[in-house]
Amino acid sequence: MAESVTLEGPLFSALDPEAAEQLRAEMRESHVARGVTIFREGEPGDRLFVIATGKIKLGQTSSDGRESLLAVLGPGEMFGELSLFDPGPRTATATAVADALVFELGHDQIVSWLERHPGAARHLLGALARRLRRTNEALGDLVFSDVPGRVAKALLDLSRRFGVEVAEGVRVHHDLTQEELAQLVGASRETVNKALADFVSRGWIRLEGRSVVLLDVDRLTYRAR
Repeated sequence: MAESVTLEGPLFSALDPEAAEQLRAEMRESHVARGVTIFREGEPGDRLFVIATGKIKLGQTSSDGRESLLAVLGPGEMFGELSLFDPGPRTATATAVADALVFELGHDQIVSWLERHPGAARHLLGALARRLRRTNEALGDLVFSDVPGRVAKALLDLSRRFGVEVAEGVRVHHDLTQEELAQLVGASRETVNKALADFVSRGWIRLEGRSVVLLDVDRLTYRAR
């Protein structure tokens, strides 16, 4: 239930426990089933969301219908926060890739809160800067890295946020379909599947449905450079 959920992330890290609990009490709780869209690209943006459990993907669709996956976010991460600083149409579509519990806060509420807690604004800007840095790195990878390198880097990034250490290595339950993984890498599904099959044959990973076990993190790290 909501009372047992502790929210984490940059919006809360600058607050003492009492202030963080007060902020959470102002937020509206929403349970989102896998596959449900929270908001769509182009819609007016008037609130931010914090993920308590589950995973949310942010994607865009080109004019010719092609889809790209910008990010996969998990517990403690925020999305929709751009509307706080630059109100306007949403720049991406947010969809649950696993059953999720999210908390949302309206624009007027969060602006009022940040005025009373300026330290939280600094942490929030830091989160935006990290998101921008990841975006710049992804753009650079599209230009300078081949598909296997981008696949290796994506697997390592997913492992850092969603991985669990097991006897053989790191198990990553990413919840993504093959098509979504390809969209995240920015390549065709066939090319990404070929890269994954190569990693399997080399003994670097093992595929398990919508999970992957990283068996040789060092080799993947070297390939991601």
